[in-house]
Parts: sequence; structure tokens; C-alpha cells
Amino acid sequence: MLRIIDARTGEPADAAPARRGLTRVEARASGYDASGLRVLLVADLLVRALELGGTPVWSLLTGDREQAELRAGAEALGVRPFEDSRDLGAALGEAQVVQVAAMSGSGRERDGDGEGAASDGRKAGDGDGASRGGPGGGVLVAVAPVEATVTFTPTSTDTDTDADQAARAHADDGAGAPADAAGAGDGPSAGAGVGGGPAVSGGVGHGPAADDEARAAAEDPAVWRLVLLGRRHGQPLRIDERALREARRTLTRWRRAVAGWARRPSRPIPDDVRGRLRGAWEDDLDVPAVLRVLEWVATRPDLADGARFETYAYADRLLGLDLTRDLGHAL
Repeated sequence: MLRIIDARTGEPADAAPARRGLTRVEARASGYDASGLRVLLVADLLVRALELGGTPVWSLLTGDREQAELRAGAEALGVRPFEDSRDLGAALGEAQVVQVAAMSGSGRERDGDGEGAASDGRKAGDGDGASRGGPGGGVLVAVAPVEATVTFTPTSTDTDTDADQAARAHADDGAGAPADAAGAGDGPSAGAGVGGGPAVSGGVGHGPAADDEARAAAEDPAVWRLVLLGRRHGQPLRIDERALREARRTLTRWRRAVAGWARRPSRPIPDDVRGRLRGAWEDDLDVPAVLRVLEWVATRPDLADGARFETYAYADRLLGLDLTRDLGHAL
């Protein structure tokens, strides 16, 4: 059972309803910046984790600012599409609400009226009506901010949407600077955050190395996704060219390994490996622990290559890193 820390109480809470029913995951991004995009990714992880546990779930994006840019950024990061209407949940028998919102620099969930949840687990004010939750009171997941020192502008295509163009114009105007944050990471792409979707500028630390690394990573948005996954959602992130470079190398190494393991006969995932993976992500979405399990699986001497492949493919249903992308390619 997936349990997450409710930011209003500081206590663990079930992400799925006690009785059988639908869970709504509501992403409350206050604007288009790196911190807002991290909110969308955490919501996406919740959706994926609930689905893996057999819980019916749907997701909703709320807010009145830069919706087109946020949706375009989410698409670039591989986030599952959001629904357009709140009415869907009522029609399908919604039984639980999990809201995901960004913390401000002071450590409180950003709410339009200044109320929110304290990052140290202290109970905070209810805020607006939406923040009080839905059926059963709802659960609030607070996401720490991101500081970006590089700009991410994915390779342009001939099929740019209006949202893509609006997002680039927004970044060119110098808007969307993320909230201040810092900290070292605890995953394979440690010490990093994400610069954004179609274009997010951190406004500092730009230079030839940063621009080159950002351009290289922009060709594969999964690099940005891996960087975001490198720390738990309640801890601040920082992105720079070094973090992008390390994440890109990790992703390349894992994809090559998966492609090589796929050439061997398939083997089932050992029970202890599956248990460690699920135990990690069901413990308040501890995705860095999931990444550490993958590193362990890659070097565990008693595992068959076919079992390594199945483990990485299974974990990627949560991670969304396209780890099987290089299957069939020459190694």
C-alpha cells in the first residue's frame, strides 16, 4: 500500500482509499517554472505508483496561470496527460483526493491566500477550499522548490504547437525563474533539479559548458526526468551542467545494459528484488531508493541477465525513463 506524508499533519497517510474507489491526483502548479514542473512530475509518479498497485486513478491540473506552458512542459517530461474537467471524478465514484503542491522558499505549500503546509511537518492552515481536500478530507503532498542554473530548450520540430511557442516566448521574456533552493542529492543524478519543459531559464550560471550540456540533454527529455528523480520530493533541488552530464551518462549506461541483457533468456524478477522496489516507492515515493536498487541489481552476482532486464523494465513503469529504448540497437 502506497503511503505518503500528509504535509498538513506530518503523518503518513494512505494514497489509495480504504474502500474500493477512484483516486484523484491533483497537481496544483502555481506557475510555469522548474518548481512547477517538479510538482507535475511528482503527481505523475503518484499516478504511476497507484496504477501499479491496482488503484484506479485520474489526474487533474489546477491553477489559473500558464496552463498551456505547463501542459507542454509536462508532455516534454513524459508526464501522463491531465484531464480537463473536475466532473470526471464524481461521475466515476471518486473516493480519495491527493493534492500535490509546491512549497515556497519558506517551506510552506504555496497557496493563493498565503496559507499552506509547513515542510517540517507542523500542521498549517487549510488555505482555500481546494486545499481542504475532497472526500475523506484529502491528502496534501508538499514538493520542495528547484533552483536552475541552466536553460532547457528542447530541439525544435516542424510541428510546434501554440503552447510550445508560448512557452519559448515566456522564457525569452525572462519569466519563470524558479524559487531559491540548494542542496546535494542522494541518487545517481544527485544534486540536481530540472530547468523546465519547452524552455525554463534559471537566470544564473550560464556559460558555454552549461549551454552545451543543456542542448545535449534537451535531445532526450528523460535526462531531465532522471535529474528530477535524484532527490526525494520534499528536499530542494539544484540543476547545473554537472548534474545534467551525470544524469545523461547514467541513463546511457543503463540503456546499454538493458539492451545487452535483453539478448539473454528472460527470467522472473526475484521476490526480494521486487519487494525492495515496491517497498521503496510505497514509502512516501522514495524514488532515489528505487534508483539505488537498480544500481544494486546491475552488479548483484547471482542474478541472471534476463532477471536484470525484467527488473529494469518493471521499475521503468514508475520511472518513465524509456530504459528499453535501445533494444535491438547495435551495442
